[in-house]
Amino acid sequence: MLQVSFLTLQQLRKTYPDGTTAVKGIDLSIDKGEFIVLLGPSGCGKTTTLRMIAGLEIATGGKISLAGQDVTGLRPAKRDVGFVFQFYALYPHLSVRDNISFPLLSVGVEPKEIRNRVDSVAQRLGFTRLLGAYPRQLSGGDQQRVSLGRAMVRRPSVWLMDEPLGTLDADQRLAMRDFIREQQLESRVTTVYVTHDQEEAMSLADRIVVMRDGEILQAGTPEDVYERPSDLFVANFVGSPGMNFIAGERKIGIRCEHIRISQRGEIEGTVQLDEYLGAFRFVYVQTAAGTIVVRENAGQKRAVGERVRLEMDAEYVNEFDDAGRRICFAPSPSARGLG
Repeated sequence: MLQVSFLTLQQLRKTYPDGTTAVKGIDLSIDKGEFIVLLGPSGCGKTTTLRMIAGLEIATGGKISLAGQDVTGLRPAKRDVGFVFQFYALYPHLSVRDNISFPLLSVGVEPKEIRNRVDSVAQRLGFTRLLGAYPRQLSGGDQQRVSLGRAMVRRPSVWLMDEPLGTLDADQRLAMRDFIREQQLESRVTTVYVTHDQEEAMSLADRIVVMRDGEILQAGTPEDVYERPSDLFVANFVGSPGMNFIAGERKIGIRCEHIRISQRGEIEGTVQLDEYLGAFRFVYVQTAAGTIVVRENAGQKRAVGERVRLEMDAEYVNEFDDAGRRICFAPSPSARGLG
């Protein structure tokens, strides 16, 4: 029997009255329980896509199906989704309990059931002690937990998250990232999460959907997107630093951890910069083929101006055609003789 995806976007499109097309007819199928991350630079269409799934933006073309139902024209309240925004959007005059209760009050759930659900969510998310507090009394991380609790209390079939960690500091962001993934793995609620942060995407996603200029460039596991990027843009955008590109018979790409300084290397160059980052170093080497970044052990300091040779792991070389599309992921003759 053919399995139908839980959430499906078919030729989904959004064109604004001024003629700007933010989303250009994308197709995406999401299975029940998947954690999907929409990743891309500002203006790529990822937030617009999320808002169309939520019903906060009206699609100008295509179809959105959820659990076998066409929801393209339904109002947000009629869609079984919970939305978490980048900015917490909590009501400042309401307590934490009342903020979480609000979505249930608005649809007429019985008071006893509301109390039970709020208490259950607060216990699960670890802020029972905060139920009587007001948003101004909470840290940024706690406010985002409350925002997540408000999305969860409706028990939706899909969570939609738009840059939910964008306003948090580094420590809060890391803790909240782990917390969101833990909650999703426990509940298995289908989740669509928007970010421009590739590290966030890699750590959270079952699949990453890379977008640019309103189109999907690649959808795959974090490993696929990182090691086998669909094109030069994905190769450069995903990873910090992006993939090294070297001109040969064809343009090839290789990650910094798959190239090393070695006397056996066939690429010669000069150390431009040795960047110490604690657990490892990035060494920037100027070669005839351009600057190549190498990741080395933290204890291996290189002097600026030092002459070195570089050796690549051939099995991790990606080749790209003249249009910038990846054409293979295998040892290649063009990976040799580039000194």
